[in-house]
Amino acid sequence: MVRERLAGAARAALGGGRRLEAVERLAGGSKKGVYRLLMDDGTTAVAYRWARSENHWPAAEGDDDLADPFSPGLGLDLFEAAHARLAALGVRVPALRFAERAGERDGDGDSGSAAADLAIVEDVPGENLERLLARDPHVAAPVLARLGEALGAMRGHRAPGYGKIAVVDGGGASHGPSCEAVVLDRALRDLAEAAARDPRIAGARDRFADRLRNLAAAVRPRAEYTVVHGELGPDHVLVDAAGRPVLIDVEGAMYFDAEWEHVFLRIRLDRADYHRLVASGPSGPDGSDGSAGFNGSAGLDEDRLALYALAQRLSLTAGPLRLLDGGFPDREAMAGIAEHNLRRALRLLDG
Repeated sequence: MVRERLAGAARAALGGGRRLEAVERLAGGSKKGVYRLLMDDGTTAVAYRWARSENHWPAAEGDDDLADPFSPGLGLDLFEAAHARLAALGVRVPALRFAERAGERDGDGDSGSAAADLAIVEDVPGENLERLLARDPHVAAPVLARLGEALGAMRGHRAPGYGKIAVVDGGGASHGPSCEAVVLDRALRDLAEAAARDPRIAGARDRFADRLRNLAAAVRPRAEYTVVHGELGPDHVLVDAAGRPVLIDVEGAMYFDAEWEHVFLRIRLDRADYHRLVASGPSGPDGSDGSAGFNGSAGLDEDRLALYALAQRLSLTAGPLRLLDGGFPDREAMAGIAEHNLRRALRLLDG
């Protein structure tokens, strides 16, 4: 029944005269199913399917609490709100061709669960930025420059509250008094989870907790927030035929501190590529020229960067270890991510 629903959605998105010829599951997508749809005339599209059977993460308390900025970004509502905001800012995202919420038609065979949310989007063929950087850094350089421009547009937008875009744009509010307080609370929970799974973290748990609290205490208050993707690694950036960066997996996008995005980019890019990214972007809203380099780019708050760096290393340790509790297929790669970030977290402890 899943294939039948994909076939119907593909016809609605691409035209009823076409017939679905093949469905190819694409790599990645630990929280949703991602499929390339091939029609009989060669037309292609990509389907996103949000369903319990497509989510490899073990269920946890608070998963459905959208007032938590870091709760899983699942479902069509979050996707559509983030997609619309990014598109309005001129950030390239795959065009949305069709959307259908769970329950708008009969169940689609999801192991007895309710019907899944479904979206059909533009297929952006070719490699992602991660592969392009590895293959040809020279060709990737203008893509990084354009990504820097997109980040500038995202940073230039101001929101009065932080949290998921769908929540804030809908007039809602998120838990916690500030971004840094939310990050501290989450980091302490990640610390507890990691400590329960690895003795090295357990042995340094009190030192980690003290370090996190001291870093959070140094952060000055802030009352405006920018648009962040949340997990903007080069694997979440496709490159279209015109050499433009295309952001994918945008459901988790939120209004938050720009420093959160930059810490993740620093983790995922090498120093030279990160420097090119920030140096080639436009002037920031604070008047900076974006050329301050790896240790002080574009007027970012160093205290926030320090807190968020340690928090993200703990998250990238606890998260993969938690994912390994379930049925995630690429276990060796996920274990490697956990180990790498665990070691980095330990190095930051005395930072």
